[in-house]
Amino acid sequence: MHLVVVHGWQKEEAVVAKIIADTLGTVVYEARQKISGGGPAVLTSFADPHQAEVLAARLSRDGVPALVIDTVAVRNRKPPLHVRRFVLGAQALQLELFGGDTCDIAYGKIDLLLVAICSAGQSQTTDTETKRKFSLGKTLLAGGIPMTRKVKSATVITVEERDETLLLYTQERVTVIFDRAAMNYDGLGDAMQFTRDLNFTHLKNELRRLAPQASYDDRLLKRAALVRLLGPALNPETDHDLAFEILARSLREKSL
Repeated sequence: MHLVVVHGWQKEEAVVAKIIADTLGTVVYEARQKISGGGPAVLTSFADPHQAEVLAARLSRDGVPALVIDTVAVRNRKPPLHVRRFVLGAQALQLELFGGDTCDIAYGKIDLLLVAICSAGQSQTTDTETKRKFSLGKTLLAGGIPMTRKVKSATVITVEERDETLLLYTQERVTVIFDRAAMNYDGLGDAMQFTRDLNFTHLKNELRRLAPQASYDDRLLKRAALVRLLGPALNPETDHDLAFEILARSLREKSL
């Protein structure tokens, strides 16, 4: 699937909606709904990459910058690096990954820092409820007087866990994931604080200080922004990877 995404327009929203509606052959109201809140925003998708490229080129020519995201290519690329432990070195970020590998990333090579709330797996709890139900056996033994018995029922409740995640992108297109709940923070040394939240905030602030050239964006901390970006055809529960790719691509295009 090839997504057509609009972003970074300079025209008034009403004008942009009219251009999109005319290009797609839809009504202005529908187009305006898709771009409400600003970009980037997924407009539509095609199986044929040529159709997607033609539409993106036409929109861009008419003053609505557009790009194409190949969802298969995104999901087939080399997986991101998942950080288990980190050290904020003098010149570079020193990483220990899940699996035991290590690597260093120079602060000057970092170009994007994206923060979002992502799925952190599921947890299950069992809810036990006790009810009284009519008992025919007890009723017969009691000579016809209606009797009841206790009946326990257990319901398994599945809860989707969510937590904050930091994605770091480098100029070499390496992607690094910092999962707040999964990391060890002892690499902070004397700067290590009492809670995971404080340590994660410290990491974000230090990376912004040490890599001032990197664009920072935290709009995906809000579910509403994620839903607007992906549009109705994509799932905010399962398509975080596409949301990150869309946002990263649009920010990089903007910086050119």
